[in-house]
Amino acid sequence: MTTDHIVKAFDQDLKHMDTVIAEMGGLVETQLAAAIEAMLQRDVGRAEQIIAADERVDELEDELERSAIKMIALRQPMANDLRMQIAAIKIGGALERIGDYARNIAKRTLALAQAPSVAPVQTVARLGELVLEMLRNALDAYLTRDAAMAHDVRRSDHDADAMYTSLFRELLTYMMEDPRTITPCTHLMLAAKNIERIGDHITTIAENVIYLVSGDVPENKRPKGDETSTIVVAPPAETGRR
Repeated sequence: MTTDHIVKAFDQDLKHMDTVIAEMGGLVETQLAAAIEAMLQRDVGRAEQIIAADERVDELEDELERSAIKMIALRQPMANDLRMQIAAIKIGGALERIGDYARNIAKRTLALAQAPSVAPVQTVARLGELVLEMLRNALDAYLTRDAAMAHDVRRSDHDADAMYTSLFRELLTYMMEDPRTITPCTHLMLAAKNIERIGDHITTIAENVIYLVSGDVPENKRPKGDETSTIVVAPPAETGRR
């Protein structure tokens, strides 16, 4: 086998990895957008479709990991090419987890459809749209090898965390003021947490893009705005009985 043929085959293998990640990213983006819309519309049928579609993402992640490990074992890549394999494995894992969280949101929709509708669902959807935009930008940053865009995505996670903190407080207030909202608000709180975790995995994708392009992992801690662990909500004032 000639050297030129080996190089060409290796380049094809690298392009295949990009193709798999692009397909995974497209599927996960579609799943997340559909999960948010299904939650808003209380669409049980669509939620069930999202749950069933998650298997394809899992299959692609397995294919990507096998391809990367095989290339490392057979080609023994160095420098940029080795970074490509490492970043691809981590990005594939992050996308698979995002798909899992989108499926979890769809599962919450099945429960929400059986409970009274509450206003904070709109806020949860806005959080979802913010994180969905982060995902689109992270995927674009990977496919174009744009480290600056990846840094922007990484910084955006702070905004998602801050919105999640505000939403958490809003949901707690709703539940304390009207116990009838406890069931739907609890499911919304869990859906919101899934969305917040998706933001964390998107940040991981962005950090691996930065590593892929520059060879460096960001040294400064990722900005965090999630303050839900310290929130204290005072109970509503009691009115005296006459």
